[in-house]
Amino acid sequence: MENSEVIDSVCTYCGVGCDIAANVKNNQIESIFAHAEGVVSEGKLCVKGKYGYEFLNAPDRLKVPRIKKKFLKENPKIAQAIASRLRSLDQTWFETDLEGATTACAMKLQEVQKRYGNKSICAIGGARTSCESSYLLQKFTRFTLGSPHVDNCARICHSPSLKGMRTTIGEGAATNPYNDIYHAEFIVVIGSNTTEAHPIISNRIVDMATKHDNLAVFDVREITLHRLAKYKGIIPHEANLLILNMMAYVIITEELYNEHFIADRTLGFNDFKEHILNDPFANPKYFEKLEGYEYLSKMIPKVAREYALKKSMIFWGLGVTEHVDGSFAVMAITHLALMTGNIGKQGAGLMPLRGQNNVQGACDMGMLPYYAPDYQIPDEIGLMTPELIDEMIDGRIKAVINMGEDLTHVHPNTSKIEKALQKTELIFVQELFMTKIAECADIVVGVKSAYEKTGVYINAMRRLHLSQPLVRTDLPDDWEVIQLLEKKIKGTYAYADSKQIWDEVREVAYRRFSGASYNRLERHRVRGLQWPVHTEDTPILHQLDFRTEDGYGRFHYHAYELRGMVEALHEKRLSGYYLTTGRTLALYNNASQTLRCEKLAKRYEETVLLVNEADAADFTSERVVLKTEFGQSAPLKVQLTDKVRPKTLFCTFHHADADINRLFGDRCDVFTLTAAFKSIKVEIVNL
Repeated sequence: MENSEVIDSVCTYCGVGCDIAANVKNNQIESIFAHAEGVVSEGKLCVKGKYGYEFLNAPDRLKVPRIKKKFLKENPKIAQAIASRLRSLDQTWFETDLEGATTACAMKLQEVQKRYGNKSICAIGGARTSCESSYLLQKFTRFTLGSPHVDNCARICHSPSLKGMRTTIGEGAATNPYNDIYHAEFIVVIGSNTTEAHPIISNRIVDMATKHDNLAVFDVREITLHRLAKYKGIIPHEANLLILNMMAYVIITEELYNEHFIADRTLGFNDFKEHILNDPFANPKYFEKLEGYEYLSKMIPKVAREYALKKSMIFWGLGVTEHVDGSFAVMAITHLALMTGNIGKQGAGLMPLRGQNNVQGACDMGMLPYYAPDYQIPDEIGLMTPELIDEMIDGRIKAVINMGEDLTHVHPNTSKIEKALQKTELIFVQELFMTKIAECADIVVGVKSAYEKTGVYINAMRRLHLSQPLVRTDLPDDWEVIQLLEKKIKGTYAYADSKQIWDEVREVAYRRFSGASYNRLERHRVRGLQWPVHTEDTPILHQLDFRTEDGYGRFHYHAYELRGMVEALHEKRLSGYYLTTGRTLALYNNASQTLRCEKLAKRYEETVLLVNEADAADFTSERVVLKTEFGQSAPLKVQLTDKVRPKTLFCTFHHADADINRLFGDRCDVFTLTAAFKSIKVEIVNL
């Protein structure tokens, strides 16, 4: 009998990146908690952090690699090469070992490239695994395979934050640590249901709002934070840029801007000022014309004044980025900080609330088509995921390497993606379970979860945390699978462990990570280190200069373009229903882990559609189907509430069988192609 031990690591769920500690006995987790001195957690965890570990021992955990019988029938040479390693599982699959799976994949990759060229292969994923694995996947794809096509799930979440912030201040990451919330005099939250999606950050916001009444919240529906907010902004769909430009208009017309900061540290303000003063949609009085939202004409100036005159922070989530003007809205957020000097100091800054546990790290590692590690420009720029889907349909992308990203569940236009994947010759998936994308795959390899391996994860405030295994397993790490593939193609990789990969990262991405050795990260498990890390780390960015080439921040004005619900309100012809989507506290993304944890799954057993009580007459059955030109949902349970506005609907996307993402087409952010998940007009079909 082994003794119980406490092992420190990092939570596997959202981008908050909480430090956790597990009580482990006989290689089983008995409970998970957080140390009181935890710098991120502050000794508290959400329900996912506490109870979301049962998936490790789920009976359907993917432990033995699989190869589709159909694939081997179509590839007889591969079938012959690994024949001795095959065991029939069912009508669809053979089981094999890791050697057989990687041999089959390597042979097919080489065949595809010989027939269609190097660029006929793409790699997608990495935000759910360690920095070491993300780094190695992009290196393998770019240099071993010679294809520039790499991407990760930031494509459907915070790519607009990266674009908007780099355009204006030269860096696409959070400027301050979470604890600066305690030093902020005023807080604005827009497009983030923080208590559900980033609960340990919301703890701090709730604490300050309760004590100081210093919170403004903007969202298309009432969320928990509204209850504590001084300014309770319920806004029309797709109005973020409209409201942010209005705040800038007030700050300019009332001369609340910081002249010295603008003169010393920015460029382009006069041109920005001229554009905004001549924009017919920038004056908050415009809301006087929009029925049901007239109160915003007076609220927005009040929020703008407090933001400008106090030490302020702005928090935003996918409710800002998942729109056609997501990047422009993020630029508008940074404009507010540049105008008022609310950046580069304690208690004042910008906080994009990253979604997945290592989406920041995946981007830092160069798992993007237009950035190599350290955000350097690669030798060749590849295609973004929506473009890759089109290339699959057109027959130019023939092979997909997928590392922990469920393309057929969490991405938009599900029917189109399924059609695209059917036209490929190889889909190779590394996963924990047989998710929807794994079912589509030709070869599937089960890998270690975050709780079973060593690796660096980077959270939403740029904090590096070195995870360590809570339990032991014989499954391979993601990077080990990639190394086996490389050895069968070129044979140059010889990494003995993840530390050797990380040491290479520290050399390649030295601008951010040169001083972040495993040794230092081990010594600072509770605090972590915020990049850039050299002799010391950097909790607050932009204190002296912005991270642009010349050190200046820049204004890039973009006027709001009338559309959707706002246009309908403007023309007094609002009709139909507008759907927005989001998370619920207990479940996480495609829910492949959380639905296998009993205490979490029973909290939210099915997708529920929230409908305003005033709209009840249109919902005559207990369940309805939502339809658009792109597809339809499964039947959804209707729940009447006063927490959404009339004509607004809300549901989550966690349950794969609800088929919510079949409703969304190709509407996306103009720069990053990030899907417009936060608003679509839907037809209601009563059952």
